[in-house]
Amino acid sequence: MASLSATRSTRFVTSADGTEIAYDVTGSGPAVVVVEGALCQRSMGSAQALRPLLAEDHAVYAYDRRGRGESGPGASPYAVQREVEDLTAVLEAAGPDVAVVGASSGAALVLEAARAGVQMRRAALYEVPFIVDDTHAPNDPELGRRTQGLVEAGRRADAVKLFMRTVGVPGFAIATMRVMPVWKKLCGVAHTLPYDYEIVLRHQQGQPLPDGYLTGVSVPVLVIAGGKSPAYLKNAQAAIAAQLPDGRLEELPGQTHMVRGKATVPVLRRFWAE
Repeated sequence: MASLSATRSTRFVTSADGTEIAYDVTGSGPAVVVVEGALCQRSMGSAQALRPLLAEDHAVYAYDRRGRGESGPGASPYAVQREVEDLTAVLEAAGPDVAVVGASSGAALVLEAARAGVQMRRAALYEVPFIVDDTHAPNDPELGRRTQGLVEAGRRADAVKLFMRTVGVPGFAIATMRVMPVWKKLCGVAHTLPYDYEIVLRHQQGQPLPDGYLTGVSVPVLVIAGGKSPAYLKNAQAAIAAQLPDGRLEELPGQTHMVRGKATVPVLRRFWAE
């Protein structure tokens, strides 16, 4: 692990609108870019779970999405396309034939990039948080605006708490987190929660994916579901995989929405080696 850690230092790439995006690289070999979900950044997220194993035979590019960590807040008003451009800039820095893995809303962002024709060799999506049937109540379509209002009122902790409740975190777990050091970090990026809602909320209304929504995706895509995840998440992954021209679905026994390296990395390696 020491040798892998020694390869890491913060680098920057400039996105299309001028925003500086921070990233680092761990290990060597074929390049893989990791895209984080809501409230996560490269120092605390899926990259932390995947890097130790994946970096044994890959160059793992982990980056801070705009407004998080060492990346800039955004040089223009937020739009999903701006985040697609951020990801594109990191992919270009990683070189040709880059694989991508995204988790949760980060996986939804990867899907948007693939729909836009962004060049990537293969993409892996870990539990895109869509609600496409009646196995879960639709999320409030005003969540983004409500959260923005809380942030603007200086109520960042309430914005994080609202998000936690929305994704099903038990009240006792939220109470425990609020007295831990991680809570301050989560509140520090609460202003980015509306970005994630902008990406996913339209597909969290209990309605099937629109016909043809993913038919233009040309990259091979692996869609991953946790075996212990709720039905609505499993059903959403199945719906996504079914609509992709070159999509496949894999369920990881015993896993949840939390990315675990030991369970996930072997599946990624097999997919990327095909």
